Amino acid sequence: MRSVRFVLLLVVTLTLGVACNNPTTEAPGPAQPSTAASPQTSAAADEFAAARAIFKDTCAKCHGENAAGGRVQREGREIKVPSLTGEHARKPSDEDLVVKITNGEDDMPAFKDKLTPEQIRELVRFIRKEFQ
Repeated sequence: MRSVRFVLLLVVTLTLGVACNNPTTEAPGPAQPSTAASPQTSAAADEFAAARAIFKDTCAKCHGENAAGGRVQREGREIKVPSLTGEHARKPSDEDLVVKITNGEDDMPAFKDKLTPEQIRELVRFIRKEFQ
């Protein structure tokens, strides 16, 4: 009788030990979409989102969506808008571009009252990355 109890106790102990060491499996449910994205992809996509919107709302009116520039009608007259993609656009330093966007030049209006200094710096970074 003692040996039967001992064997039963041993079987129960081993069964519990095995059950506790195995991971539980949940019943399959609806698949959840993966929210994990590549940090590089999501960071790159979001890095210039604000600057891209500023470019579209303020710069693309004259320079075009692709920054190619060209002749545009503004305030009843035709002006020649420079491309932001050519070699001449790469020559000025970032600070020179910040000053030009801030204060304006020739036919280009000043944006110091429309954009913050940080927005202008981000815009220059965006132009350099996207078009140059």
